[in-house]
Parts: sequence; C-alpha cells; structure tokens
Amino acid sequence: MQEEASYICDACGEEIVIPVDLTAGTEQEYVEDCPVCCHPNVIHLQVEPDGDVRIWAAGE
Repeated sequence: MQEEASYICDACGEEIVIPVDLTAGTEQEYVEDCPVCCHPNVIHLQVEPDGDVRIWAAGE
C-alpha cells in the first residue's frame, strides 16, 4: 500500500502530497486547508481492492 498520495487543490491548482493514514478506515472524507492558499478542500480517500489509493479533492 502507498504511504503517500497527492491531490490537486480545487482553488489554486497546486499538487498537495499527504500521508495516507488508514486508522479511520479505507473510505474517508474530511476537510483539510490547502497549505499553499489556505482554501478548505473536502478530501476523499478510497483504497481499492488491489491496495491502490485514490484521493481527490473538491472545494468546500
């Protein structure tokens, strides 16, 4: 399984790399501020059956 994943900030377009923490489960949704522009993003994380991690962001 991946230890890091990245998403594109919905507001500024920067690629943001974050650690993958599965202590909250294999399907997660939470709000995280972009470290570049401080815009809040809703982060969606999903672990596929083969172990690949999908992550994407949407504006809050």
